[in-house]
Amino acid sequence: MSFTLTSIPNAPVDNRPDSVIADHEYGKLTLKEYLYTSKHPVGEPLPTPIDDEPPMAIYIATYISYLILIIVGNIRDFFGKVFRPKDYEFLVESNGYAPWYTAFESFYVRRLKTRIDDCFARPIHGVPGRYINCFNRKAIRGGFVYDGTSNECLNLSSYNYLGFAQSHGVCTDAALKSVDDYGTSVCSPRAHSGTSDLHLECERVIADFVGKEDAIIVSQGYGTNANLFSSLADSKTLVISDELNHASIRFGIRLTGAVVKVFKHNDMKDLEKLLRNQIAQGQPKTHRPWKKIIIAVEGLYSMEGNLCNLPKLVELKEKYKSYLFVDEAHSIGALGPSGKGVCDYFSIDPNRIDLLMGTLTKSFGATGGYFAGDKKIIDKLRINYISNNYTESVPPPVLAQIISSLRVIRGELNPGEGEERLQRIAFNSRYLRLGLKKLGFIVYGADDSPVVPLLLFLPAKMPALSRMLYDMGIAVVIVSYPATPIISARARLCVSAALTKEDLDYILEKINEVGELIYLKFSSGIAGGSKIPGRPPRMTLEEALATNVEDCKQAKLG
Repeated sequence: MSFTLTSIPNAPVDNRPDSVIADHEYGKLTLKEYLYTSKHPVGEPLPTPIDDEPPMAIYIATYISYLILIIVGNIRDFFGKVFRPKDYEFLVESNGYAPWYTAFESFYVRRLKTRIDDCFARPIHGVPGRYINCFNRKAIRGGFVYDGTSNECLNLSSYNYLGFAQSHGVCTDAALKSVDDYGTSVCSPRAHSGTSDLHLECERVIADFVGKEDAIIVSQGYGTNANLFSSLADSKTLVISDELNHASIRFGIRLTGAVVKVFKHNDMKDLEKLLRNQIAQGQPKTHRPWKKIIIAVEGLYSMEGNLCNLPKLVELKEKYKSYLFVDEAHSIGALGPSGKGVCDYFSIDPNRIDLLMGTLTKSFGATGGYFAGDKKIIDKLRINYISNNYTESVPPPVLAQIISSLRVIRGELNPGEGEERLQRIAFNSRYLRLGLKKLGFIVYGADDSPVVPLLLFLPAKMPALSRMLYDMGIAVVIVSYPATPIISARARLCVSAALTKEDLDYILEKINEVGELIYLKFSSGIAGGSKIPGRPPRMTLEEALATNVEDCKQAKLG
């Protein structure tokens, strides 16, 4: 497979005043009523999100669309090998060597993904805050050509949940000061084996924030999970995993050699049935009791936008004497009155969860990950956790960013700023989700989730939505197979505290225009929209915008 290599131009110099740049990175709050606190009522069961379904004609059209793509693609492959053999050298045996790919395994990438690659991977420059700067480019055969210009778009494509991705502010000042104090290298003159006093301070701050005795920080979020389970499990361990767990969890579990069982996504009855059966059967062949049983889940599922049923998980974990691992990559900082994740959201003592994992790349504007637990567990992991011994340490500027952002959230720096960020992400998440439902779009997930999956279904609608919104100044992420089932492609809208209510109104207006134009309003209305009884769930744009704040208040009071 041949590609044309094209260089990405240098980012243009931004000569605007600092105040203008700061406002573009983090919008100003216009009214105090545009704030909300995300918290689940104590003692109430977690409502199961209603996944609305499109008309059967949409499913049929989706399957037919993929069938046409497959037929046309195979016809082109057949004739291409005959009449343009040079373009298909990577699919045929050459000089006694096997082909690079089989036609089947590379078919999806060649015949679909590469045709809409501009929707999946747009290079950017600058800070991914309230606005994001995307390089403009033109697709050519095998690559792209850049014209040196860029497009400034409202950012619905970054995991900048609390808006800490800024080039100005207390966190940036702390990161710059750490460069003066420690330098930019991983190790500093004060460091021993890559660990400095700043690393130890960061681990203490994280552990204190999530409510555990100790924590370990890792330089890579994916690697945190990928290497963790081999230090916790062996062949006499049973790991029970949610079917929609992130690839890093599944990869990490496979490395352990442990027995793995999968339960239906967020189905607590299926989980309990699986626990009972496995405890009764014991280990394979010997039927001896399991050495340990680990339940692995995510706090917030990034493709579906829904939350784990933590109260029920804790109940089952304690009932069946197992261990509970919770991946809070997307929930830490983004949920709860204090931003402490799903434990804070559900008012559950973190000490009832054995191991909490999270990434620092999303809510905190940094990089890397952590896991936190009892000191006894963490002390053991410091010895046998491979990433702690063989990977690079987190650089001082990143550590300073993590520490300062956590202190802002806790109110120790710039009192009031952290609380406002938390309440803005909570309001923005509900406001956008509620507005889309009212307008007739199918949206998955929990109301308080900052991840808002907007279902598209048909493959042709993926590039249509992405390119049309891009031309309107809105950057979104398109997600499709294999990250999702092949028939449920979606736009994953990532909400940020940096966005203003006025930004969200503009976004709803433009998505509504596109939805009307390319027929995206498939909702039957069963998933709801308005929270006020008697008000129709499906509305015009004017009705949705006029009632959205009131409905958010109603949800807050209810």
